Amino acid sequence: MTVGGALRGAAPHLLLDSLRTSLAHLHAATSADLLLVDYGFTTLRPVEPVQTPAGIPHAPVDAGPAGRVFRTQQPYLFRDVGPTATVYLPVTVRGDRFGVLVVVLPADRSTAETTASLARVAEALGHALRVADRHTDLYRRTRRTHALSVAGEMQWDTLPGRACVGPAFDLHAHWEPAYTSGGHLLDWSATERDLVIVVADGAGPGTPAALASTLALTAIRNARRAGLDLVTQASLTDQALYGQYRGEHPLSALLLRLDLTTGEAEVVDAGSPALWRVRSTVTERIELDRQLPLGMFEETVYTPQRLRLLRGDRLVFVAHGTGEPTAGDGHASPDEPVARALTGTRRRKGADVPRAVVRALRGTPRGAPDAVLVLCLDWRGHEAGTPGEGRHGGLTPTAPASP
Repeated sequence: MTVGGALRGAAPHLLLDSLRTSLAHLHAATSADLLLVDYGFTTLRPVEPVQTPAGIPHAPVDAGPAGRVFRTQQPYLFRDVGPTATVYLPVTVRGDRFGVLVVVLPADRSTAETTASLARVAEALGHALRVADRHTDLYRRTRRTHALSVAGEMQWDTLPGRACVGPAFDLHAHWEPAYTSGGHLLDWSATERDLVIVVADGAGPGTPAALASTLALTAIRNARRAGLDLVTQASLTDQALYGQYRGEHPLSALLLRLDLTTGEAEVVDAGSPALWRVRSTVTERIELDRQLPLGMFEETVYTPQRLRLLRGDRLVFVAHGTGEPTAGDGHASPDEPVARALTGTRRRKGADVPRAVVRALRGTPRGAPDAVLVLCLDWRGHEAGTPGEGRHGGLTPTAPASP
């Protein structure tokens, strides 16, 4: 039986047992351990029980061989002077990084071919973990450095993950705090033709905000899965929130649908999180015509705007829930640290950008937001023509879509 077949047949909480048996048979592996990244994206934590006789400690994501593999997403073969070698392999599914698989082999088995084979095993393990996570708490318990709040638990159960990668795009997200919740909303859906993204500011801290965000996310998904357009998704979500809360929990949101064949994007701004674009050497905030937040008033009418992406463009969505500081209030504009972070990470992979921007905002000495969510979209699609730059940096209002 193949390793993939063995993983599919294993009980959800026994994936590692099945994997260890297969690797011992195929590669004479003496141990195999899985390190999962914690919710805060700071440490890699071993799934118990650990097989390595000497144990395997928590590893920081910013240091050591396991951290290096997690950051670079490239396998690393470490040959010591002794009789064994250690292979570190990224465990990732469609860009969503789960952790690192650490396999100890006899030194004479540590070849490039073996490393390539183990990389495929780690990929199969990632897919198996995604399925197993629905049926056991083992892996979620491993990822916690401390207890989640109820609101944090709700947020992690509703958000789609941290990343999604397709042939034409890379999508990566990061948010803090990770163990509590600011009620931020994040969702995406990709098909062969389009990518739909929703980002929303938190409705406040704690369980009430998480409940409002969960209602909004469910309403958006319900409308999207019914095949309704972006404007109708916003309108039905607006009605659901207003019907439940009568304007007490409005949600500032941005909805975007990107045509993956042309790079044309439709945007509905309801409030909204900041949208930035990095194009070549230019970093700029795209000024949208802001409309009313979702759920503020009954039956709000929303109007879409248009944006064309060029190959190599980077869009960054920043939801910080603090609103715009007024002039003279003593607070630095949140645009300044965002602009500096985006400029400083312009040449880095999209996976590194959200965390850098979140840390830059959270590190602002005055006026720092309690909660931040950042989503980075790198567009690798087809070449597009030169966009007609209007007064909104390439965005032009259009007539409202029919409901």
